[in-house]
Amino acid sequence: MRFMSLILIDQDKVPAGGPSEQLMQDMGKLIEEMSAAGVLLDTAGLRPPAEGFRMHWDHGKLTVVDGPFTESKEFIGGYAIIQAKSKEEALEWTKRFLQVHGDEWELTCEVREMEEAPELA
Repeated sequence: MRFMSLILIDQDKVPAGGPSEQLMQDMGKLIEEMSAAGVLLDTAGLRPPAEGFRMHWDHGKLTVVDGPFTESKEFIGGYAIIQAKSKEEALEWTKRFLQVHGDEWELTCEVREMEEAPELA
């Protein structure tokens, strides 16, 4: 089973200076452990919404809007795709990811099982 974890961050609650050097080291160790266990398939942080754009398709009409997007103060700060044997295992890895951040961060991870693509003939 593959799961995608979307890391949601309230831009008003990001610690001053962003991630500490210690957090980055601890995160690196966790990523190494998850990779060695064959659990972590892909992960990355995402640039701020102000640097992005949104595309919207509405009945044949395409619109493009550059960031920032003022209607949302919460944004997706990163993602991880993991391979787990069960929902419980996915929850355990996600819990460890959140705990690495310590007490100074407030994060939410939305975890969803991914649909498997049909086999190509």
